[in-house]
Amino acid sequence: MSTGTFRSLSGFNYRMWASGAIVSNVGTWMQRTAQDWLVLTQLTANNATALGMVMALQYGPQVLLLPWTGYAADHLDRRKLLMGTQMGQGALALGLGLLTVTGLVQLWHVYVFAGLLGCVAAFDAPARQAFVSDLVPEAELSNAVALNSTSFNAARLIGPAVAGVLIAWVGCGWMFLINAASFAAVIGSLGLMRTAELKPKSSAPRAPGGLAAGFRYVWGRPDLTTVLLMFFIIGTFGFNYPIFISTMAVKVFHADASQYGVLTSLMAIGSVSGALLAARRERPSIGLLVSGALTFGCGFGFAALMPSFWLFGLALAVIGLAAQTFTTSANATVQLATEPAMRGRVVAILLATALGGTPIGAPIVGWVVDTYGPRWALGVGAAAGFSAALVGLRYLLVHGKSG
Repeated sequence: MSTGTFRSLSGFNYRMWASGAIVSNVGTWMQRTAQDWLVLTQLTANNATALGMVMALQYGPQVLLLPWTGYAADHLDRRKLLMGTQMGQGALALGLGLLTVTGLVQLWHVYVFAGLLGCVAAFDAPARQAFVSDLVPEAELSNAVALNSTSFNAARLIGPAVAGVLIAWVGCGWMFLINAASFAAVIGSLGLMRTAELKPKSSAPRAPGGLAAGFRYVWGRPDLTTVLLMFFIIGTFGFNYPIFISTMAVKVFHADASQYGVLTSLMAIGSVSGALLAARRERPSIGLLVSGALTFGCGFGFAALMPSFWLFGLALAVIGLAAQTFTTSANATVQLATEPAMRGRVVAILLATALGGTPIGAPIVGWVVDTYGPRWALGVGAAAGFSAALVGLRYLLVHGKSG
């Protein structure tokens, strides 16, 4: 077995996937930055609740469509499914971009496109996560998951910084159009893969109640239920970064679009570091999840108290490191601990648990910002990290092991 941080890249199909994904991920982060800025500064008067509603509409379908998304990831050809979902996301980015560059965009348009994007992404996310297991041997799965996260967060380092500069130059709409074009890279990489080298999926029974079987499987596994509960707490109240960062930038530090992009990129520096560290580990553990959650809470606590722009950015880097350690380890833990035939459904449940709480948490966090200020909202993120750590500690005390 090959060793090293980048060992999964020795396989042709994974190299193709990684090369297409990094381009598409840069475009995705450019759009996310532009969308946040458009809603907060152009379509509203710094209304954080409206931004929370956009996030709720974008992530709510993860829960609403759960009976179908996990089933699709387990039963359909994942490569073809991903080609379809990537095309759909590209078409939606094109539509919103055209509305914005022509000056016709209104807040309700963003709501509609966020909801539609959420529906497509609900099918894309579990298939994309489970597809990694089709590309690499089981022994390389944890490394491949971590490298996927590295790619996503390396793009997070580049995309917002570039978008922040370009928004001031050409406007938000062009970020959506650039993102639409970027999907050609990942669609092309999927088309160029050597299909004969893809690992065959373990067959999942085509029976009614497939999702119920996934829930029963998770319910009977204390380790999985612990990871999911920790993820739900942090995902609901801690992963509302667009609200936290944009409102601190605008309301506290009176920053412009380029400075907002810099803050998002500073957080990505920590995220990339966390993903690379995770790539070096053979197997994650619940003990590591507890450490990540505790650091996550501390990072938010420090961020809430930081008096200057750059010190706030430093705290964001700590949050990024902790968040990526937690999410990458949780993803790998769940995939490695789950039978292959159940993997798509369990990953769908994981993603729905992590992101499906956003319709609850994002409007609440937005309301806290509008009522008490951005620093108090950061306190909500700190409480989420500490609460998740307590859940993990309880598992370790009851079961006496870390993984």
